[in-house]
Amino acid sequence: MIIRHDKGYLEIGGKTLVAGVLNVTPDSFHDGGKYNNIENALNRAREMIEDGADIIDIGGESTRPGSSYVSADEEIRRVIPIIKELSKETDIPISIDTYKAEVADEAIKAGAQIINDISGLQADNEMARVAAENNTPVIIMHIKGHPHDFPKDPVYADLVPEIISFLENRIEYAVKSGIAHNNIIIDPGIGFGKRPEHNIEILRELNKFKCLNLPIMVGASRKSFISKVLELSDNNNISQLDSRLVGTLVTLVIAVTKGANIVRVHDVKETVQVIKLYRAIELTNCKEKA
Repeated sequence: MIIRHDKGYLEIGGKTLVAGVLNVTPDSFHDGGKYNNIENALNRAREMIEDGADIIDIGGESTRPGSSYVSADEEIRRVIPIIKELSKETDIPISIDTYKAEVADEAIKAGAQIINDISGLQADNEMARVAAENNTPVIIMHIKGHPHDFPKDPVYADLVPEIISFLENRIEYAVKSGIAHNNIIIDPGIGFGKRPEHNIEILRELNKFKCLNLPIMVGASRKSFISKVLELSDNNNISQLDSRLVGTLVTLVIAVTKGANIVRVHDVKETVQVIKLYRAIELTNCKEKA
């Protein structure tokens, strides 16, 4: 799959791509508003690019548990100035993390090349049209519930087949709406309406999502299930979330070995190093077997 944009293209499949998370919100679960102004956000984006990010994923609304809804106007106010400035100085593709069509449309006009919709094109009926009319690649994620309204105790009869079925339906909807099949990326939605054991199962069975014949993105970075599995006592305290880094890197390695094409992460430098070392070991093993 090739993501084409005004400044070139990004090939998906040749290596695992790293999408660096840039939350420009006052209530992000990870950084707590550290990058909630243009100067800080641009400096963080530059840092991630220097560290090896292949994509910068910019979001203006937190969807962490307990977060509040943000209007499209406010989300636009937060993200558009940053996208405009960043797109002037880098060839790295910018992804807009939003489930609102109006925000996505303005972001594309400002220079974004990818839409990352956590609702799987469900929250806004106009989103598919925006993606189709702009020929913009879209990340379709599985979600149980709705943004800001996840079930407290989600239940699945058969987790992975249910997620695959959901994604099949959303892919069919996207294609019927005019989105090119080769412009679709899938995301099983770790943490979005899942219990810790569900997230573990998704990672363990990630290779099963290859049946959809589309690039797979995984976003497990610093999510709360890591603390619960490792019995950490961070209690979602922003100042203590570094304790999740080791667990995050373990999930990353598993995701890569199971076929993830893109990993969405907060810690770009560490992620790039882990993937580089893993690939070096993998390549050595392949040569030895040959």
